Amino acid sequence: MAWQNLQTFDKIWSIGKLRKWINELAERGGAWYNQRTMEVMTKDPSRRNLSSLQPTFFVRDVPVYGDLILAPMDGYSDLPFRALCRELGAAMSYTEFVSVDGLSRRGEHDEITRRKLQFDPRERPMVFQIYGHDEDLLVESARRLQDLGPDIIDLNLGCYVRKIAERGAGSGMLRDPAKIARLIARLTRALRVPVTAKIRLGWDERTRNYLEVARILEESGASLIAVHARTKSQGYTGIADWNAIVEVKQAVKIPVVGNGDVKTVADIARIKAQTGCDGVMIGRAAVGNPWIFARQDRDRIAPAEKIALLRRHLARHLEFYGAHNGLILFRKHAYRYVQGGHGAAALRHALMRCDEVREFERMLDEYAASLEISG
Repeated sequence: MAWQNLQTFDKIWSIGKLRKWINELAERGGAWYNQRTMEVMTKDPSRRNLSSLQPTFFVRDVPVYGDLILAPMDGYSDLPFRALCRELGAAMSYTEFVSVDGLSRRGEHDEITRRKLQFDPRERPMVFQIYGHDEDLLVESARRLQDLGPDIIDLNLGCYVRKIAERGAGSGMLRDPAKIARLIARLTRALRVPVTAKIRLGWDERTRNYLEVARILEESGASLIAVHARTKSQGYTGIADWNAIVEVKQAVKIPVVGNGDVKTVADIARIKAQTGCDGVMIGRAAVGNPWIFARQDRDRIAPAEKIALLRRHLARHLEFYGAHNGLILFRKHAYRYVQGGHGAAALRHALMRCDEVREFERMLDEYAASLEISG
């Protein structure tokens, strides 16, 4: 069965076809990422000449300049949002996770996957994150995907969603450390680029095997470990156990990235001081608040600047996905951007129901005007 899947994969996901798709997206989708995506970075002399800076850490031989990273989040860490976060100071980019099973299916998955894999060269270091339960398919998929130009390929060992984890993918693989050892060893032998992994602390409180998994990852050839300091059973509930990150950092020599309950600039300083982690990964707290990558808390951003960035993000969404889909997909971001001020709660609900760009922008105009008056 695995070999049949690989044959299907070969037919559908030839490198030439994927490259053609990516070029088509570049032509259709938006000159914005060729012209404006990283204008802040290219205007900054230190970012133009990174060779003059000292890397914060290395992922094998890939230098990373900075310590804050946008977490891979399904439905959020797409090219438009990653670009904004990079402009504001995020140090590297992770795609949304990509199912290797999905790579072997036709139809809507073609379009969804090619958009997930779309990136701008100025996002580098660029990480493709994959997940699945079939070892052969994971290795063969990664081998082909590396030819699309990522700097790193990351294995998702942290997704807690039931339909994924209970099939043995994502955090479900944490229940089989021997399989992780085999898979990472095979990936590191098969790929030219570094292999990394993002993990949780274990399946549940009774099976917190993060130290065993971390050591296996390093011994099998992984070049970085990102640790979400919760178990699979916790999901996003409870308090992240930063002490577990301390233990992982002390147990391995490769870089360790800490993740979980980092919501403010003060949290960034606290997790680094407490754990000694090499980098900090920020997920949900960055949605509607990309300023955190500039080490600025949202409540210190002027209302006019918040609205300006919201509009810029919206414009990029519309350009990347098209007017209708772009607006629908952007509404969840708008919900998080619109906080505070008279009528914010009512506006959030209205925006979530809006499916016309002009009406959406009209409501934003009214909200911006109300903020100016109240300010």
